[in-house]
Amino acid sequence: MKRQKRDRLERAYSKGYQAGTAGRSNEVCPFQSADSRGQWLGGWREAQEIRSTGLFMK
Repeated sequence: MKRQKRDRLERAYSKGYQAGTAGRSNEVCPFQSADSRGQWLGGWREAQEIRSTGLFMK
């Protein structure tokens, strides 16, 4: 896989994680492509799991 493409997916994951830790809804995903959207939602889900354990409080 090309580095540029991998970086784009890593950035989507990171942005999803940030949205999840901030308590935002998964409906606010800004990506349309399936790959980027999947990565964003993966980051969002991981952050939600961590928030449910009480690590992040808002």
